Amino acid sequence: MPLAFDHITFDLAPIGLVLTEERIIKSCNRTFAHMFGYPREELLNQSFRMLYPSATEFDAMRNIGLNALRQTGQYSDERIMHRRDGTMFWVRVRVATPNPQNPLSRTILSFADISGQRPEVELTPREKQVVMRLGQGDTSKEIARALGLSPRTIDDYRARLLRKFKVRNIAELLSRIIGPGG
Repeated sequence: MPLAFDHITFDLAPIGLVLTEERIIKSCNRTFAHMFGYPREELLNQSFRMLYPSATEFDAMRNIGLNALRQTGQYSDERIMHRRDGTMFWVRVRVATPNPQNPLSRTILSFADISGQRPEVELTPREKQVVMRLGQGDTSKEIARALGLSPRTIDDYRARLLRKFKVRNIAELLSRIIGPGG
């Protein structure tokens, strides 16, 4: 006889699980709440915005996986998120939707803290924004437009990141920060 899914199974899962409607947290397990440093009650019925380093990153992440969710009902990536105490950390996110025609109407997401697998080099908030955009394949012009900066400023950030991580090009940088296949 198959086991029935119950609330205890959801709550005790070893990865963070969250159910959303239109990017509003409707339910989450203990692991998810603990990972982000919140009591579960403070997360319920809140926008996912509170877990991102900036409103810009929250807005940008909305559209990144939308095409994949519409096509397959699933999406995954690695990103930098924001804990209650202000610290940032890397997570692997997997998303599924039962409604590919309107993917954000209801989603289930899993979160795994992978910050232990990431480099110890500290990034500034702006460097994190640039790295996230580079990881999405954006050009300096696209990043500049999205962040309200000049392309030359983005080129300066790129050069600083290459020096900081002692790599020769953006592919090596992303491999070092995001990981191979990330």
